[in-house]
Amino acid sequence: MAPDLAQPVPAETGTGSFRVGEVSLNYKVQGRGEPLVCIHGVGSYLEAWDGTAARLADRFRILTFDLRGHGGSSRVRGRYEIDDFVGDVLALADHAGFGTFHFAGFSLGGLVAQRLALTHQDRLRSLVLLSTVAGRTPDERRRVADRLAALQSGERGAHYDASLSRWLTEDFQARNPDLVERLRQRNAENDPDCYAAAYRVLAQTDFGGLLDQIRVPTLIATGEDDAGSNPRMARLMHERIPGSELHILAGLRHSILTEAPDRVAAVMRDFLVRHAGEQPA
Repeated sequence: MAPDLAQPVPAETGTGSFRVGEVSLNYKVQGRGEPLVCIHGVGSYLEAWDGTAARLADRFRILTFDLRGHGGSSRVRGRYEIDDFVGDVLALADHAGFGTFHFAGFSLGGLVAQRLALTHQDRLRSLVLLSTVAGRTPDERRRVADRLAALQSGERGAHYDASLSRWLTEDFQARNPDLVERLRQRNAENDPDCYAAAYRVLAQTDFGGLLDQIRVPTLIATGEDDAGSNPRMARLMHERIPGSELHILAGLRHSILTEAPDRVAAVMRDFLVRHAGEQPA
């Protein structure tokens, strides 16, 4: 079913709900300037981008949204595919009037960004891949498969508790107990079936062998101590995407948007401003 482009788009800053087929997507638009679409990771929500987006909104018109199955978007049951997420991005970009746009993806969002760059490169002005994966080793595939199996068997709480130490440094957790508790509460609100369906896409998708086909300006960044989306993967992406830029953020783990939005925004701003005004080849 084609998206309904007649629904109103916020003129300055605001939120809305937009239907793509049978799926309702909760979104937010803020800022002024060149179009920038930002998407979050598994089990997260559009607010994960708030700290970074607030630091970029003076130069960019930023679209964020809850992935299907997350936050205020439809709790879609069943199997998810990477192209479901790509289709949602393109439909919302059309709705917002973004013919071409800069595109930033975090974790699972970075996989969606890779896929969109491989299939709809003509829509992209630039690409930002944050804390994402490519070229997993056999051991890395086994470990993520084990976490997926735990989720699919219903061990959601154990998965989250084990993940905290992979996502955030102990120092940050100790200094921000209220934030950590809010993150835990938001995680508890996730639908376990939707979470597992999205995590399957993260666990079983790998575009490492295709990245040399990406021909848009690309920024790659990850935390120095990110165990899942690790610096080895970031360097592999950097080596395979022609002309890409690489930043390894010292002292950080996976959740760089939460722990260091100022550092992420600074890296993104420098990159995006240098590529402002560029159009797809």
